[in-house]
Amino acid sequence: MPHQRVISLIGFPGSGKSTVGVLLAKRLGTDFVDTDILIQNREQATLSEIIARHDHLYLRAVEEQVLLDMPIGPSVISTGGSVVYSDKIMARLAEHSVVVFLSARLDTVEYRISLAPDRGIASSSEQTLADIYRERAPLYERWAAVTIPVDDAPPETLVTQLINLLDAP
Repeated sequence: MPHQRVISLIGFPGSGKSTVGVLLAKRLGTDFVDTDILIQNREQATLSEIIARHDHLYLRAVEEQVLLDMPIGPSVISTGGSVVYSDKIMARLAEHSVVVFLSARLDTVEYRISLAPDRGIASSSEQTLADIYRERAPLYERWAAVTIPVDDAPPETLVTQLINLLDAP
């Protein structure tokens, strides 16, 4: 029987939200929603193209509108890394889902982002990845109902750990 719960995955770019999200949705027999894809479909452009054409604040505004407008039903939702800048989005996700922070160390984030250098990160070009990390970490922690460190385990193991945590009394 499909899972009736809604789980929202938050975390840094490269923390595995999409990878873990797809696997988790399969294990739970529920839908998977990647909000970055919703944004790209709305704008008919990749995240990095949106940032290049406009700026990171425009991307965040589009992200907020898309996430406030999207229906929330039983699913696993993989959010963009910058959702935590919107209290409106986060309050909505916290009200309608279990918010899970996939926590990664800075060195893990740096390495994984280096594997996909054209990933669109919604931040000022003056900010380093370390700046973004320091700025976002407390925001992710603030909104998380559950936190799972992702640095040293494969995605399948993380999914099992997450299901065990979510099903614990």
